[in-house]
Amino acid sequence: MSTRPTESEREAMRRLVYQAREEDLGGGDVTGRLIPPEIHATGQFVARQPLVVCGGTFLDAIAKAYDESIQMILWKEEGQAVEAGEVIAEWFGPAWHIVAAERVALNFLQHLCGVATITRQYVEAVATAGAGIYDTRKTIPGWRDLEKYAVRVGGGKNHRRGLHDAILVKDNHLAAVHLHDLGERLSELRQDLPYNGFVEIEVDTLEQLAEALKLPVDVILLDNMGSDKLRQAVKMRAEAGKAADIHLEASGGMTLENIAEVARTGVERIAVGAITHSAPAVDIGLDLELRSDEA
Repeated sequence: MSTRPTESEREAMRRLVYQAREEDLGGGDVTGRLIPPEIHATGQFVARQPLVVCGGTFLDAIAKAYDESIQMILWKEEGQAVEAGEVIAEWFGPAWHIVAAERVALNFLQHLCGVATITRQYVEAVATAGAGIYDTRKTIPGWRDLEKYAVRVGGGKNHRRGLHDAILVKDNHLAAVHLHDLGERLSELRQDLPYNGFVEIEVDTLEQLAEALKLPVDVILLDNMGSDKLRQAVKMRAEAGKAADIHLEASGGMTLENIAEVARTGVERIAVGAITHSAPAVDIGLDLELRSDEA
């Protein structure tokens, strides 16, 4: 998966940056007026803890939203693991504008690095088993594109972006449409998907799995099944001759403590909502060195 943001992800960033700027800056930084406009500064974004870098590629656009004259050097690449004390990027420009932009920049950087960092931990935990770590739709409203970008930077994979680009039949759908009646309807709906769309169905029991294996689906989501049932599900798929056609995705209650055991059951995909909805912000600071010249 690419660690470069797509144009839609960059557009999401620009939209959020200007929204964040307006809610923070309002009519102007009244405290910032204490800093004479001729004072320039070098601002270093410094990691205060080990982390995976994500969002550095957006720092220049954030700076330019406050002052076009602010220049940037990016020292660390997206996806690079850094230790505490390492400098991620530097800003150069008018001190009062750098100080005004500080909180918004750190909010973006700390959250995106946090998502990438926890995703990397999950990815490394299943590395020897070969299962992929997938995100979910459990994202902060408005932040989905950026959080999914951060998941890729951390080594994870993106599930569907929304309700529009894939079919995922869940338990609430099955409350209205019986499992036995889905086959023909799913084939019809597949025609409305984008080229990279897929069809997935959620099952809660092995009995439902047996029925789902007969349907025209690409992925079957095994919801809240323990390791023993997951292994049985993998065996049932093989016995049905569907191992090459249908991927199995485990979901529900995934933690860093149990993820490796889940991966060893033989499923290809593991959905982890925690990498977005519970990602802790990492500790990053902006250290300023002031000067009175414009050099």
